[in-house]
Amino acid sequence: MQNQGTTIFQVYPNQKSTDMRYELIIYWSKADNSFLVEVPELPGCMADGATYEEAVANAQIVLAELIETAQSLNRPIPEPKGKLAYA
Repeated sequence: MQNQGTTIFQVYPNQKSTDMRYELIIYWSKADNSFLVEVPELPGCMADGATYEEAVANAQIVLAELIETAQSLNRPIPEPKGKLAYA
């Protein structure tokens, strides 16, 4: 099985007011022939990539764009909760 795991990272490294960290769920999709990344705290926020690293980098871009768009529309951005518990 390919690498899979959970990564927590900072979306805006220079952001001063809030440290935006979200849990990522990363897994290999045989059907898509790529790594998929889901951000469970932000429903519908997903990315993919040919490699684990590319998928995470793409997720960082998607997250940054989602946050930037929410801010420009004055929409609330959920506070990251860190590690989530799954049954």
